[in-house]
Amino acid sequence: MEPIPLPSHIHYELLLQLLERQTSFAARQQPAVREQVHQLISTLRKAMAQQKQIEQTCARANLPIDYRWSVNNIAFEETPPPDVVTGQREPKG
Repeated sequence: MEPIPLPSHIHYELLLQLLERQTSFAARQQPAVREQVHQLISTLRKAMAQQKQIEQTCARANLPIDYRWSVNNIAFEETPPPDVVTGQREPKG
């Protein structure tokens, strides 16, 4: 059974820390920007909560999860790396 790829939780945590600690502070004098930052923080918290619901659903269905740090992992699976000598890609299959 193929694992379900999901973002690693650290992605949400890093974005939230940046927005809460630095962006909010920098935008404190700009009410319109500050409000948009707070909306973005709220949206990210909702997205993380929704991902946790997906994880719970997968756990109940015994579906494995593959937490991804990057989309670059997929590129190597889909496209073989170029040959070191020729620089040409080997055909799939």
